Amino acid sequence: PVMLPDCARVVDSEAELAVVIGKTASRVPGNEALGYVAGYTVVNDVTERVVQRANGQWFRGKGFDTFCPMGPFLVTPDEVPDLGNIHVWQKLNGATLQDANTKDMMFTVPFLIAYISAGMTLLPGDVIATGTPSGIGSARTPQVLMKPGDTVEVGVDSIGAQRSDVR
Repeated sequence: PVMLPDCARVVDSEAELAVVIGKTASRVPGNEALGYVAGYTVVNDVTERVVQRANGQWFRGKGFDTFCPMGPFLVTPDEVPDLGNIHVWQKLNGATLQDANTKDMMFTVPFLIAYISAGMTLLPGDVIATGTPSGIGSARTPQVLMKPGDTVEVGVDSIGAQRSDVR
């Protein structure tokens, strides 16, 4: 389950493709980046927006216990037919909030690995959340926010889906 903290006021979630690093990566050229991937999974990037914006750092609003469920599977790269064309989605209580495709991502997976590894060494098991597509609840008018009793589902076709009850 996703457990909302006592301070929760504006909480929503983000469906994201996640990349799991398979071997040490430092200063990796973009054309070699996919060779450093162990696999892919699904991340539900839950965020308390008031805390996120008040602190100047996103970590606090995204770092509450239970706020970044991952999985349920690690899918190896050979099992993903076309990384640049995969459906990414989110539903809250059965209603679709996010309905997007990896072809619309701001940054490709190879770019992200190259960019991040240019300044920090990535280690096996490190996870890169690739960013969320449009449609998140806090950006809607009116806002569609998570509350106790809700059910949130996120998925990335070919990779998996997860369902979390909100408490």
